Amino acid sequence: MFKKNRIIKEEQVQFSIDSIYRGHHEVTYKGIKAIRCPFDYVIYQMIINEVKPDLVIEIGTNIGGGALYIADLLDMNGKGVIHTIDIVDMVDAKVREHNRIEFFTKGWLDYDLELTKGFNNILVIEDASHFYQDSIGILNKFHNVVSKDSYFIVEDGIINELGLEKDYKGGPLKALREFLPNHPEFFVDRKWCDMFGINATFNVNGYLKKK
Repeated sequence: MFKKNRIIKEEQVQFSIDSIYRGHHEVTYKGIKAIRCPFDYVIYQMIINEVKPDLVIEIGTNIGGGALYIADLLDMNGKGVIHTIDIVDMVDAKVREHNRIEFFTKGWLDYDLELTKGFNNILVIEDASHFYQDSIGILNKFHNVVSKDSYFIVEDGIINELGLEKDYKGGPLKALREFLPNHPEFFVDRKWCDMFGINATFNVNGYLKKK
């Protein structure tokens, strides 16, 4: 009887958005904390392989595991650089060694869009504070530099599902609801948002493709 019960317990599958959220804080890349949902890691490598950007702008560096992952994906494409932006500098030393990464530590408001000149294929990732004010500000500032058939990825709309919408003053989803009706050149690409189930991503309605 003990053995039978043990087998049932070992075969049990039980997870939730909360458990995935807790787990995503433990995700590392090459031993460096990366903090991104595994579903979205899979999607990112598919998008970068499809789009083959020559510039990725990542707003929100943190320790830099995500930037390192993207830089390695660009390596596999054989082209491209990443401009990763934050307001603090706490990047792991290993990340600094990658020659495809350029660091900007004065925040997205200070980033000079002139730096995007000369790049033909640009993809933007909004992974900053997740407060509505930052999300809408970033969307409004950077949308024009996104290339046709490329993406503006807005991360962590999942905070609404986690009951944190008020904490973030409406968060990324409020910003998306405001931004999209005024920018018909972008649409929510359901191919990515719904790959694992309807909005089974931390980037809820956040994979915006430019027509």
